[in-house]
Amino acid sequence: MIAVAANAEDLPVIAEFFELFKTPWQPFQPGCRAEVLLCAQPEVPANTAKLLLLYTGGETEFDRTHRLVVQAAPAGILLKHVGEALPIYGRCLRLPPTTEPVLHRIRSQAQSVVRLGYDLFGEVRYLLANGQPPEQATNPTLEIHIALLRELIISHGLPLVEIPPVPAGSKFITCLTHDVDHVGIRNHRLDHTLLGFLYRATVGSVRDVWRGRKTLGQLAANWLAVLKLPGVHVGLVKDFWYQFEHYIALEAGRPSTFFVIPKQGETGLDARGNRPPKRAASYQATELKPELDRLQAAGKEVGVHGLDAWRAAAAGEEEKQIMARLTGAGELGVRMHWLYFDDRSPVELERAGFVYDSTVGYNGTIGYRAGTTQVYKPLTVTRLLELPMHVMDTALFYPSYLNLSPAQADQKIRPLVATAIRHGGVLTVNWHDRSIAPERQWEGSYCRLMADCEAAGAWFATAAQTVGWFQKRRQATFAMTQEGQLKIQAVSGAEKLPALRVRLTRGAEMIEKLLSDGEELCLAV
Repeated sequence: MIAVAANAEDLPVIAEFFELFKTPWQPFQPGCRAEVLLCAQPEVPANTAKLLLLYTGGETEFDRTHRLVVQAAPAGILLKHVGEALPIYGRCLRLPPTTEPVLHRIRSQAQSVVRLGYDLFGEVRYLLANGQPPEQATNPTLEIHIALLRELIISHGLPLVEIPPVPAGSKFITCLTHDVDHVGIRNHRLDHTLLGFLYRATVGSVRDVWRGRKTLGQLAANWLAVLKLPGVHVGLVKDFWYQFEHYIALEAGRPSTFFVIPKQGETGLDARGNRPPKRAASYQATELKPELDRLQAAGKEVGVHGLDAWRAAAAGEEEKQIMARLTGAGELGVRMHWLYFDDRSPVELERAGFVYDSTVGYNGTIGYRAGTTQVYKPLTVTRLLELPMHVMDTALFYPSYLNLSPAQADQKIRPLVATAIRHGGVLTVNWHDRSIAPERQWEGSYCRLMADCEAAGAWFATAAQTVGWFQKRRQATFAMTQEGQLKIQAVSGAEKLPALRVRLTRGAEMIEKLLSDGEELCLAV
């Protein structure tokens, strides 16, 4: 058991951190029995723990007592843990000449002490509330904090029980999602979208072939699409931006989620109170009822691609109700169009009745904005869960963003797959509805991504299934029995989801057991 001594205002952050680590813990109380004391306050309370982990970014009485000459590290320092970069965003200390996050170790017969020169829960708060800057996007920083804490406990020979963020039978979760921004090119008549398509399909495609971004075959397909355009508009030729059935075929039985804009012609307000005309959808969601029914029959989920839900609960509830009537779903998730989001958004989305949000990610790059591979609960809400978005096609290929070739995009994505294998959790992918059609033709990269995840042992799940599995993990409980065993209880779920894994590490021994819905497991630790 881990006891945590910290300031009272940090308790919500601590509780969320240990939902992500998912190991038994308790707030420190005088006289409590715990083998590990994690102290995140200047004063270390009297304790009998075998291991003391002292996390603070300022000088403490402990430092003065043990004559530790602490120095302030530069702001934004990058530490290392097992070859992974660990950015520290708040105050950080170091003991010259080391710059490692484990700053000092003191061992005695009674207690081992590890002094770490930063505020762990301040770092967690920053990651979940503010997010990482794009230059640190590829660092799963919160997961590295968990990995470091795990290693410190195990390396001192202490037992550790945890429920890792890895479904039984798989290495990690892959969540395929699609933002439905356009549906068909027939809906666009001499607007900015159509004119942009004509330029990119003709002149832009020639440029892309010259730069190695497209093949001659793709160039020919784009030019052919331009020639077909008059026939598409008069209804004689199939709309080549209509890709629902193509996605069903490409995904070959893999679940995925389609986020659909509820209102045609509505721009919504941006943060400055403006209404960007380009943000309005050219399709009417109610006219897609047959398509949405086919998607759901094929095992796909339909969610809300919100317009104003991010800033006003009333607007979010209206958008949710439109999609609920179309899909028949009692619970819905949301991702905001153009990834609009601010500090108040989790509260507004929860008030609107959404089960989850999947907006937290980057427009211009890929990676871990919240520093985590896991579904988490924003600190300002009580129920809403956040499914972070990690990979978006437009971030990879847009000239104004990363501007990668298909081969470069594959190389950029593969480290994120490796991170999911190493830390567990979910890799959430957003591939827009028209991205496998002319003129983008990003189908090859999407298929390679799916193949890489499948080869790596991923469980493919819809956004709702992914969130549901993490919710099941969050609801599992730990309790000590009168016999001194640790009892782990899983809740009973209506939907069949993979079982939880329970991992006990004790010295060199590692035991792993499965915990199914409603099952109870007792371990002697």
